[in-house]
Amino acid sequence: MKTVRWSQQDGAGLEHLLFDARPDGVLVESAVVGEDDGQSFGLMYRIECNMQWQVTRLAIRLAGSTALDLRREADDHGVLHGWTDADGAPQPMLDGCIDVDITATPFTNTLPIRRLRLQPGERRVIRVVYVSVPSMTVRAVEQAYTCLETGRRYRFEGLDTGFEAEITTDGDGLVIDYPGLFRRIR
Repeated sequence: MKTVRWSQQDGAGLEHLLFDARPDGVLVESAVVGEDDGQSFGLMYRIECNMQWQVTRLAIRLAGSTALDLRREADDHGVLHGWTDADGAPQPMLDGCIDVDITATPFTNTLPIRRLRLQPGERRVIRVVYVSVPSMTVRAVEQAYTCLETGRRYRFEGLDTGFEAEITTDGDGLVIDYPGLFRRIR
């Protein structure tokens, strides 16, 4: 198990994350206190992935407010199917999404970085479950990752917003520096 901490570069927030890569998959649990556009929030989330780094569960709880629990179940052959809520209701708007992106954390960049295993110069467009914090709105968006240096530097593109950033990671794909947003402090 690995413990990681990030701070918001503007000094308004902190994240404490436990990262456990196991033989049967990946488990992440984290607590975030932060601020977005002057609105303070506290958040706890849990992400579960299979051995291929495909998200099978996303559970988020905003302190004093909303909770979100999305899941993907595997069939008898291990193939994951569409997203459902905790009650099993299908979420067809999320069809085609494998990864998740929570705006309050740099960790969710690790998911496609580890899953895609890009080579230098390789670029992939993906569809992700995008969770905006603190509003807790959920939608599917397209993003792109380009490997600039194997296992170290990637270009992230938010294709719906035109946002781009060059992020630096460690050997586990965990963000060290996300310019203007997050910096690893542990």
